[in-house]
Amino acid sequence: MSTNDTVNYANIPVHIGFIMDGNGRWAKARNLLRTQGHNAGVEALEKIVRHCRDIGVRCVTFYVFSTENWLRPKAEVDHLMNLFSSYMDKIIKEINSGKMKTFKDSSIRFIGDMSAFSDDFQEKLKYIEEKTAENGNEFIVNLAVNYGGRAEIIHAVNEFINANPNKLITETDISEKLYTGGLPDPDLIIRTAGESRLSNFLLWQASYSEIYITPVCWPDFTPDELAKAIIDYNKRTRKFGGLVE
Repeated sequence: MSTNDTVNYANIPVHIGFIMDGNGRWAKARNLLRTQGHNAGVEALEKIVRHCRDIGVRCVTFYVFSTENWLRPKAEVDHLMNLFSSYMDKIIKEINSGKMKTFKDSSIRFIGDMSAFSDDFQEKLKYIEEKTAENGNEFIVNLAVNYGGRAEIIHAVNEFINANPNKLITETDISEKLYTGGLPDPDLIIRTAGESRLSNFLLWQASYSEIYITPVCWPDFTPDELAKAIIDYNKRTRKFGGLVE
């Protein structure tokens, strides 16, 4: 990237998806526990949420915990679940105090199969969604938890068939039944830590997303690193399968 390159704020992605990879590698490189890497990853998420809101991004989706992450060692899964639960408690405390910080003026939505969680915890998530929905839809934060792109498509198809048993299904029907129904597809998907795959993230929605891969591990992904991704996005010509003269 040239030192003269700057972000074109007239061409900011409306929706950015983040595959937050590399927490464990970041920790290992510093002789820390993997759990400490996940804690640092939360801090990075907060910085990126605030920055995206400030620069005019309208929607962000963070891949927090996939359906496949349950296969990780139990101790790590337990830490991730405890971290997620305590973070939800923190958000609820801020909501009730009227002093939202990271998610000020944001509408938080949880996408994925929430049935894996206890009824009490699902009530917490529902409360957060309902209370932050009062902020409107100017800035939406999707947290993908127990999420898998294939499972989402299956869920959408079954939802439609159950409601319309005698109707042929269309692309629009599926899009409307996805967890992200009603939201624009991501313009840009960013994956950290150098891996070049979607890993079951927003498979339907990402059909024409621009993809940006960075070797930077997620805890080190800063607003400056996001600027690099957006500058790269600014330089691309999006054709959506057609031709651009």
